[in-house]
Amino acid sequence: MRKRIIGYRERIDVLLANAPNDTDWNAVMREHLTQVSFFQHERLIHLIVTVTFAILTMLALAVYCIAEYIPILALLVLFLVLLVPYIGHYYTLENEVQRMYRQYDIILSRQKKM
Repeated sequence: MRKRIIGYRERIDVLLANAPNDTDWNAVMREHLTQVSFFQHERLIHLIVTVTFAILTMLALAVYCIAEYIPILALLVLFLVLLVPYIGHYYTLENEVQRMYRQYDIILSRQKKM
């Protein structure tokens, strides 16, 4: 997903920088809104997963602190190993979607000039 969202955003950046005069901005806008919608959905799903793993991590830490049950440490480490990449992935999704919103504004201004 990371390659897909970054690749799409970079492709639109290139189009915005080097657009031919006959560019159909209405078609570009429709495609862009569709892609933004897909990536927003992906972002929401990853937010839910990231928050769930954060809550599970905190619960495992609380159980360990209260009960001092050593096997819970293994579970805590497992949650942390999964949580860190989820946070990184969500960070990428969030920032790329924000950049795509800026692209939307540029496409909208060019569409109005037609």
